[in-house]
Amino acid sequence: MIVSTGPASRWIRRHLPVGDPRIRLLCFPHAGGTASFFRTWPKQVPSDVEVLSLRYPGREDRLAEPFIRTMEPLADAIAEAVTPLLDRPLAFFGHSMGASIAHETAVRLEARHGFTLHRLMVSARPAPQLLPAYHFDLDDDEALVADVRRLDSNSGAALDDPALRELVLPAIRADYGLVRDYRPREVRTVKSPIAAYGGDADPEVSTADVEGWSAVSAAGFRLRIFEGDHFYVVPREKALVADITEQLRQE
Repeated sequence: MIVSTGPASRWIRRHLPVGDPRIRLLCFPHAGGTASFFRTWPKQVPSDVEVLSLRYPGREDRLAEPFIRTMEPLADAIAEAVTPLLDRPLAFFGHSMGASIAHETAVRLEARHGFTLHRLMVSARPAPQLLPAYHFDLDDDEALVADVRRLDSNSGAALDDPALRELVLPAIRADYGLVRDYRPREVRTVKSPIAAYGGDADPEVSTADVEGWSAVSAAGFRLRIFEGDHFYVVPREKALVADITEQLRQE
């Protein structure tokens, strides 16, 4: 069951609402990703943890809305949208592009609302000071599809079906543009601890890239590398969610 209520409902999906959560975990999807990517997570955490997914514009039930193609307005909008969730502890998990968006949102919550996350958890993404220069040709559909396949071996069904491909490619193009153009002016630290995750066979992001997030936290850092590629999160989901659950138990 999917339930979305309250002021944050446009941006936040609740797959399995929790009436009185001890803590909330908000998950930020990857480039081209959707809130549904995390639909199986809520049943794998304790009953006092509410797992939420971020709903980016331009896909799924926000399909008719325009994409937000640059980081600043996107992180601004998300930071405003999550303010109703600040009544209790909140943690972020962001995968790939979602890690950068989660970090930028965390920075805004600290600066504008004086709110510090319980944990910032980042996955398969270089630290902000280590981001490479990306050179995506956003007008070349085949090149975009090839890069998605390179990173995500599970993407075949959506990209092989012409109707599905037509549906998902605009989101991929918009998000790849955001990734290409995003360059933080400075490395902004957060007051919360950071837990960083990666795959040992990721063709895009090295262990050193992920470990670089240690420079972003003023309150501690933990690194865990799983067996797998850029989308290790799919085959290693159970172990990853178990580790995240342990992080949510920490003070």
